[in-house]
Amino acid sequence: MKIHLVSLEDGITAIGFRRFAAFVEQLNPDTRVFYVGTRRFLSMSKLIRRSMGQVRRFGKEEIDEIAQELAVADLVAFSSMTGYADLTKALAIRIREVNPSAYVMWGGIHPIIYPEDAIQADVDAICTGEGEFAIAEFLQHFTAGTDYSDVRNFWFRQRGRAEVKRNPFRELMTPSELATLPFPKYGGAEWIYRPRAGFTPVKQSDYLANDGLGYSTVWSIGCPLHCTYCGNTVFISNDSNYRKVRHSGVDHIIGEVQHARRIHPYIQTVLFCDDSFMVVPLRELTELATQWREKVGLSFCVFGVIPSSVQREKIEILTWAGLNRVRMGIESGSERILRFYKRPTPIAQIERAVQTLAEFAQYQINPSYDILVDNPVETRQDVIDTLELVYRLDRPFSLNIFSLRVIPNTPLEKQMLDHGVDLDQISENYQVIRPTFGNVLLEILMVCRPPRSLFNYWLKKVRAYGKEEKSHRILIWLVRVPWSVQQVFRHLKHGEFTALTGYSGYLFWKIGALSLLKWVFRRKMRPELPLTSHDDQRVSRPSSN
Repeated sequence: MKIHLVSLEDGITAIGFRRFAAFVEQLNPDTRVFYVGTRRFLSMSKLIRRSMGQVRRFGKEEIDEIAQELAVADLVAFSSMTGYADLTKALAIRIREVNPSAYVMWGGIHPIIYPEDAIQADVDAICTGEGEFAIAEFLQHFTAGTDYSDVRNFWFRQRGRAEVKRNPFRELMTPSELATLPFPKYGGAEWIYRPRAGFTPVKQSDYLANDGLGYSTVWSIGCPLHCTYCGNTVFISNDSNYRKVRHSGVDHIIGEVQHARRIHPYIQTVLFCDDSFMVVPLRELTELATQWREKVGLSFCVFGVIPSSVQREKIEILTWAGLNRVRMGIESGSERILRFYKRPTPIAQIERAVQTLAEFAQYQINPSYDILVDNPVETRQDVIDTLELVYRLDRPFSLNIFSLRVIPNTPLEKQMLDHGVDLDQISENYQVIRPTFGNVLLEILMVCRPPRSLFNYWLKKVRAYGKEEKSHRILIWLVRVPWSVQQVFRHLKHGEFTALTGYSGYLFWKIGALSLLKWVFRRKMRPELPLTSHDDQRVSRPSSN
């Protein structure tokens, strides 16, 4: 049976899709993997303009070109987020026109978060939960010609009928089951759509365009929080066990990274995109750190950090193993807005976490903290509270400033509607922030902490969302220039080519310049021993070898 798996996301990273693709390839050898989306070359202008989050639009000719090649399969399975939902629907319609007998399936984030919308597309089925074991059961029935309509984690709709079969959820995979999954597909036969050229083989340049010298992965799954703006709220409402953090064994994640390096030996940094990596207990993180240093030896980033999970012992042992960058969610400096988001991270707890991370500044690239702005519910005082928090945070740091975006079918959507907010006014591109003076100040605070008297004067110019004020589009662009220069230098100092993608890092690696950078900065990039000498009875300290 011919199966076409299609990822509709930015670039070719698609971590969950790659795991799923590897699993399906084991079940059905006649499986082809396709990518449709934007390529994420990061130029200096894009870094300054923060234009990386824009969703690419496809014309009718491109949709037809894509559909013509996909439609020759017996089964076409899409994976997409909400940003590509309209494209998925358009492709499903065109595939049906080209090949009415093709079975069309839709999985990924959007059908899980908003299944009632996804099932209205011209598809035969949607996957509403974890897909690996569900697709195995489905394919067993589908290839045998037996009834598959009771397969859990799927909704089915018979053609020509309005009825939808909404099946219940499967139990979430256990840690031992996660360890049985194959390593993500990271090479081999893959195709990417290129305008006017159709689908062509994925090249090394495509990998470099996405993650540079990095490798993106997820070790742990789950999140203990229930923030109203996050799609995880739907996962948790589907199964409360999603609050529990699950992960495969250390041997499995070590093996995955080693497998990826055998295919792409230039990989220098691993990016853990988990939602709550630091929630993993200290003893297990110590086991990971010990094996990582011994068997992998690469630097790594942790992007999913909750302030309440930041413990000095965890940061210390991970830094010893190679941790070179942390990304943590702050979201707001207003206790009122944090309560509005139902995010249980008190301001004092945030400041303690930042203080802990600042202790390791000499060994790492500046930690980055997520801030949500452009919230129509915020008052002027809420904006000022966020600015005041950022002003007094321990340095150094960087900020990821995101314009609030409402994900459909999340609690935040209902909150906004209850407050009478027109959802159409919320930015479609979360990385394009409004040119307000409050946002200008956030950009300034990334570069320096101005004198208190000057900061107080600037605060008088801050306005609440929707209040009339002058546009500061040029000023906000100018302020980003020194920050962007700083970021480039910080990453180069650590030999880090994951934010700066493309061939530049590859050339540094190829000619040996990366090794020179690491030799020059080796004492500051990673301590040779855990930094404290105190005994911790909860964990056995690794040796210095």
